[in-house]
Amino acid sequence: MFGIRFIKVTPTEFVIQFKRGEIVREGVGLSFFYFAPTTSLIRIPIGSVDIPFIFEEVTADFQQVTIQGQLTYKIAEPTKLTQLMNFTLASNGKDYVSDDPKKLAQRLINQVQVLTRTSLKTLHLKEALGQSDILVATLKEGLQSIEMLDALGIEVLGLSILAIKPTSETSRALEAEAREQILRESDEAIYARRNAAVEQERSIKENELNTEIAVEHKKRQIKETQMEAEKAVQQKKREIQEAEMATKIALEEQNKELVALSTANAHEEADSKAYAIATVMNAFSGTDPKTLQALASVGMDPGQLVALAFKELAENAGKIGQLNISPELLRELLNRDNSIN
Repeated sequence: MFGIRFIKVTPTEFVIQFKRGEIVREGVGLSFFYFAPTTSLIRIPIGSVDIPFIFEEVTADFQQVTIQGQLTYKIAEPTKLTQLMNFTLASNGKDYVSDDPKKLAQRLINQVQVLTRTSLKTLHLKEALGQSDILVATLKEGLQSIEMLDALGIEVLGLSILAIKPTSETSRALEAEAREQILRESDEAIYARRNAAVEQERSIKENELNTEIAVEHKKRQIKETQMEAEKAVQQKKREIQEAEMATKIALEEQNKELVALSTANAHEEADSKAYAIATVMNAFSGTDPKTLQALASVGMDPGQLVALAFKELAENAGKIGQLNISPELLRELLNRDNSIN
């Protein structure tokens, strides 16, 4: 109404009001009325902005790759940006009068692409695919040194590489190479496992053989010990037998000496008895036999005397007509025989 309008900006936007070429007000999150025909408004977003990018470049070994990532930035000094780019609002207070706000993102992407191209010239394909973190660090360092960003008052908050992809043909070739490498590693792992199993089996066999050898050696030691013990026992037995033999020999020697001595003593005793008998016989050689018989009966018991009497009766049986023996004498003789038995 009559050219008076109202504007309200968010806390993430910086607004500058120009009137007659001079700054009337500026700040973040302002709201005010203004007269549109004589007022120019500049609205600059100061919040963080994410810019996705994707472009193709060539590595040091002339392999084409596709770089996909994202750049995060913010406008840290809006007044610097207004001096180089036009962020003036149209009369409706909403749209921009130029394309500079849209061109800002492309300028930043162009700088990222230039730095990426410079970095990839020193990297081969496999290095670029496997070392994206190095590429990110290089790009961040390069962005900090770009004078244009400082002149625009732009601060880079972050940069990330989401993907580095080769062409489909190159990708298939790399996949085939990687597949072959994996298969080789698998074969090597299988071989190593089998070799380890063989080595383990050989080690087990060696341990078993060593155990058998040790057991046989121990058996031999036990056998030798037993043989030594048996030998010692035999030696002891032989010593005992020799000692017994020596004892027997000594006893036999003593027996021999004893027999010889006994024989000599018996011979001397026989000689003595023979001499005594001969002396007695010589003494009785002229004596009457009846007298000798009477002398022999001296000291005999009654039974012997009765027996001697019966003997004489038997010798003179032809001269005896009748012999009467009283029952008392026969009973006495029988009782004597029983008592003797």
